[in-house]
Amino acid sequence: MEFQRARRPEQVAQRRRAILDTARRLLRERPVAEISLRELSDCVGLAKSNVLRYFDSREAVFLEVLDGEWGAWLDELEGRLDGVGDPVAVASVVAASLVARPLLCELVSGMAGVLERNVSVESARGFKARAGVHSGRLAGLVRERVPGVGEAGARHFAHAVLVITAGLWPHANPTEAVARVMRELGSPGAAEVFATGLREFLVNQLAGLVARSTG
Repeated sequence: MEFQRARRPEQVAQRRRAILDTARRLLRERPVAEISLRELSDCVGLAKSNVLRYFDSREAVFLEVLDGEWGAWLDELEGRLDGVGDPVAVASVVAASLVARPLLCELVSGMAGVLERNVSVESARGFKARAGVHSGRLAGLVRERVPGVGEAGARHFAHAVLVITAGLWPHANPTEAVARVMRELGSPGAAEVFATGLREFLVNQLAGLVARSTG
């Protein structure tokens, strides 16, 4: 794919969409840490310097992808939570919805340690503002279903969802050597460990926050 220099706003938007779509495609093939700016730009059909006309770094591209995935997840989660009110059920639905979105989990796992390490103040400010909106929306969805958790508890849970997902996700993607050893030991598969662990951690978080708020 070859692009001429974008001059009109719609052309700029087209270039940005092409870069983001390519980033998403590459993320379905391997982890974000393995995707370089050079590979991304080659796949889009632009020089690295031209990609940087639209995003200030490789990391800024993936933060934008994360922002989109985060919003799409919340749109879906809102529907999945319809009619759910028990803390255990709510936390279980949140966990299952995350398990079904490996791209989101991959980006969340690299957010603080990788993606936020090489961005401009402007990009960081914009992303953090949108992240705050997303976290607030998740907290609101949880509090609507579980009023007993309280406002502060719902915000804490929304933050814990990110931290727990980020911590557990690498265990869902072990190296081949580690996966082989796990099989030899008769351990559950990595995907099962992630799904089960995420559900248990989130259930314990939400149930514990409700108990503290109402105790």
